[in-house]
Formats: sequence, structure tokens, C-alpha cells
Amino acid sequence: MMSIAKKNIEIINICKSQDGLGESPIWCEEEQSLYWSNHVLANLNDRNVTTHEKPSIKRFNTMTNTLSTWDMPEQVGSFGFREQGGLIAGVNSGFCTIDLENGVVDLIVDPEKELINNRFNDGKVDRRGRFWCGSMDTTVSTESAHIYLLDQNLTSHMVAPNYSFVVSNGIAFSPDDQNMYFADTFRKMIYVFNFDLEEGRIFNQREFFSTSEFPGFPDGATVDSDGYYWIALTQGGKILRISATGKLDRVIDMPIPTPTCVTFGGDNYETLYVTSQKAFLSQEVLQKYPETGDVFAINGLGVKGMPEPKFLG
Repeated sequence: MMSIAKKNIEIINICKSQDGLGESPIWCEEEQSLYWSNHVLANLNDRNVTTHEKPSIKRFNTMTNTLSTWDMPEQVGSFGFREQGGLIAGVNSGFCTIDLENGVVDLIVDPEKELINNRFNDGKVDRRGRFWCGSMDTTVSTESAHIYLLDQNLTSHMVAPNYSFVVSNGIAFSPDDQNMYFADTFRKMIYVFNFDLEEGRIFNQREFFSTSEFPGFPDGATVDSDGYYWIALTQGGKILRISATGKLDRVIDMPIPTPTCVTFGGDNYETLYVTSQKAFLSQEVLQKYPETGDVFAINGLGVKGMPEPKFLG
């Protein structure tokens, strides 16, 4: 197992958010803030949150070190910024828009409304302003989930219809827009598709990188400006950097066992931000790793990320 990490990297706990399941971090350059979602410790076998604590969208302003929280009516699997303001998101009941200023959540469409155990999970906006999002089976037992595309005109359709899985994760687009990456969590396999940016389609699915030699499961991901793919291994306590040719380049050990997702931000997009989760861990593990559920920043990596595109619908 390769383990290459620059000795001068610095991992900082920037926000003691104590998230049940922190996901989908996105950097907002205008606000110098990091946004992410928190699924909380909900009953994941139910599309309706049954705990007293509500799922939420959170924002940490790195200039003022202040945390803001917006309660959500249901779990937000992933989201992106909209060009016209607010968010586009994949939630328990499908695609929706979210207006944080007035708290309005408007459902657009639920492509899997007949699958009562499914909800939307990982997603990203591409450089033509479309939102790609995968679903998941909340019972984590059935390969009933698929990848969907929400176009700028707010219509959606299934992509790669012959491919199904249990949990979607790790969606990211190469800087040259030639490839889309996708992590099949329970197969512990990262796939790569050819990506047609103009037509908004993916094809030629093939294996890119297996995480089977590492503990844990592949979760959320991003790419840097050099075309390397970064992915968090939840329950594995590591961040991997993988080359465009599928070769392991770097392994970063986190001070917690459950990093969930990564994104670049900060000055010149040189900081890697990492969300994490407390869900599904024993009290013994939580006592051993009290920072589990917090948000971290990794500096000194010597690479840069890129801004995430905005949804144009």
C-alpha cells in the first residue's frame, strides 16, 4: 500500500460542527465561506427524518469564524449554487431548489417516487450548468439506485440506465471535461465515464480505481487543477489522491475515522476542506475521536482546486 504525503501539510479543525453526517462541501469565494449539508443522526431506513434534530445546510465564514445553520425539512444529499441565487439540491424526495433567504424549498421532480426506500445522495454541477446526482437505497441492501441529470430547463432523466448500484458517491468532472468520475460505495470501486459536455451524456463506463485494499468506503470527491481525483474514505480515515491514469499518488491520514467529502477553497483554492460524520459509530469510537463530525482544512498540499460551476436553471 502506497502512502505518500508531504511532510509540511497541516490539518486544522476549523469548525466544531459535530455533524451527524456532514456532506457536499462547496466553497463560496464571494463570501469566503464554506457551505455543506448535515444529514444528522436520522433513521436512514425512512425517507422522513424521525429524530428531534433537523437536517440542515451550514455555512462557516473563514473571515469571521462564524457558523450559520438553516434547518431543512428533509435530508440534503448534495447541492450546488444557482446562478440566480439559492441552491439546487438532491434530497429525500427528489430534485429541489432551496432559497436560504426565505427558507423556501420547492420540489422540482422525484424521478424515483415509486422507490420508497430511495433518496438522492451525491451530486455535482457540470460546466454547462447542469446538475448530476445519484440516488441510493437507504436500506443499503438493494441495487436500485441510478445516476440522473437535471437539465437547465428543470427536466430530468436517468443516465447510464443499464448500470445500478446501492449508494452513489464521488461524482466529479475532469478539468478538460472529457471524463466523469463516480464512486460505487459498496463495490469499493471508482468508475470513470467518457463525458460529452455539449450533449450532457456519459458513456464507456470502466473501472478507474479500486479502494478494496484500504479500510472504509469511497465517499465524496473532487478534482484539482492538475486533473487528479481526490476522494474521502469514510470509516477508513484517509483521503486519497489518484492520477488521471488511475494511479495512487498520495494518501493522507486524517485525525478522525470518518471523513466524508472534500472540496477545494480558500486563497487560490489551495486549501482542501473535509467534512465528516458521527453517524453509525459506537460510543467508544466517538470518545476516542471526539472531533469526529467536525470540518477540517488541509493546507500545504502544493496543489490547487477549481471553483465549482453554478446551476443555470
